[in-house]
Amino acid sequence: MRYTRIVRGDDGGSVFEDDRIPLDERHVADGVPPMAVGGLPSAAGVLFLRSAEFDSAPHPAPRRQWVVMLRGTIEVEVTDGGRRRFGPGDMVFVDDTTGKGHVTTGIGPAPFEALFIPV
Repeated sequence: MRYTRIVRGDDGGSVFEDDRIPLDERHVADGVPPMAVGGLPSAAGVLFLRSAEFDSAPHPAPRRQWVVMLRGTIEVEVTDGGRRRFGPGDMVFVDDTTGKGHVTTGIGPAPFEALFIPV
């Protein structure tokens, strides 16, 4: 499973990195066909977010966390000028907790919904 990481760059800015979560085919329950399963480590539970706006000023992430988009589309711009859009089903690992951070903008109609999973 592919996902995007947002990390602090050597210059104190933020950059995108592409990464993968290994998936293993597992039998999870009797009567259920085998499924692709992979772990998402979490340290402090899961937060559900719903917002009419997702626009932000430049900011570092408040904590290392997974962001799993459920509804709506956001665009994230990192300080090297890169921009990526994330919509329902996309996963981003936000790891730029220091430095200049990134900018998040809501694209299209609200609400925006996401799961935040602190690591």
